[in-house]
Amino acid sequence: MKYVYFRLPFVMRTLLLGGMVIVGFGWIIHIIEPNTFHSFLDGIWWAIVTAATIGYGDFVPKTSIGKLVAILLIFAGTGVLSTYFAALSAAAVTKENALLKGELPYTKEGHIVIVGWNERTREILRQLTERQPFASFVIIDETLTTLPVASKNIHFIKGNASHDSVLQKANITKAKMAVITADPHKHETDADMATILTLVAMKGVHPSLYIIVEILTKQQAINAKRAGADEIIQTNALATFSFIHTIESPVFSTMLEQFLHMSKKNHFQIIEVPEEIIGRTFRESCRALIEDGVIPLGIFRGEASLLNPSPDIVLMPHDRLFIVKH
Repeated sequence: MKYVYFRLPFVMRTLLLGGMVIVGFGWIIHIIEPNTFHSFLDGIWWAIVTAATIGYGDFVPKTSIGKLVAILLIFAGTGVLSTYFAALSAAAVTKENALLKGELPYTKEGHIVIVGWNERTREILRQLTERQPFASFVIIDETLTTLPVASKNIHFIKGNASHDSVLQKANITKAKMAVITADPHKHETDADMATILTLVAMKGVHPSLYIIVEILTKQQAINAKRAGADEIIQTNALATFSFIHTIESPVFSTMLEQFLHMSKKNHFQIIEVPEEIIGRTFRESCRALIEDGVIPLGIFRGEASLLNPSPDIVLMPHDRLFIVKH
C-alpha cells in the first residue's frame, strides 16, 4: 500500500496526508471532549477551521488535554495544508509553463495539426478561428520558444515533426487533418525534402490522415504525391501565375486580391450535384443555382477537375461542383 502512496503525485499525497490529519484530530477531540464536540462531524469541522487558521470560535476545547490537542493540530495541520496549497500552486505554474514552452502533450481529438510557424500559419489560424470558432489546432515547430498566439483552441508542441515522439505528443493518431508548411529559413529544395520527410513520418503513424503539404519546387511535387500527400499546394506556381497575369493585365493582382478577400463573406465549397440539376447542362445549372446565391465555377468528375467547363457539358450523378456561396 505504501508503494502505491509514494507513486501518487506530490499534490495528491499531500492532500491525502492532510485529510488523515483532519480526520484523526477530529476523532481524537470528539473522544476527549464529547460534551463539547457532540459528534464526529463537529470534531472534523473544528479540525478544518483550526488547521486553516480561520478560527470561528463556535467550538473551543475546554480541558487541558483538549487544548494540547489543539496546539498539536495547529503545528501539524497548518503545515500540511500550507504545503498542499503551495504544491497546488506550483503544479499549476509548472503546467502553464509546460504549455507555453510546447512541452505539454495534447490529449483531445478531432484537431488540425499545422507544422511550421510563419506568416502563412498565422494567417491560416486567424481566418480558420474566425470561420470555425470551435475548431482545435496543434502547432508543431522546433524554432519557437513559446506559444506564439493566445487562444484556448491553439496548442503548441515544440520539436521536429518528423520524429515519432513529437507526433505522439501532438496526438496525431486522433487528428482529423494535417497541414505541412514549407520552412522559410531553408533553401527551397531542402525545405521540400523536410516537408516530404514529415509527410512520410505522419503517414507512417496515421496512414489514413488527410494531409495537405506546401511544396516550393515543381520537381518535388511528384515525390510528395508518391509519399502520400492528399493535396499539394505549390506556392511558387501560384505566385508565378499571379505575376504573369499581372504583367499581361496590370490590374489583375488587385482583382485577385479582392477576389480572395471575398472569402470573408463568400465561401468556396465543393458540393454534391443537387438531384434537380442532374442531367442538365452546366449553363442551365448555373441559371438555376444563381437564383439561390450560388455561383458554380467548375466540376469535379472522378480524378479530373474542370474549371470553367463548356456550357454544354451535362452534369452526371457522381459529379461534384466547385461553387462560391454567398
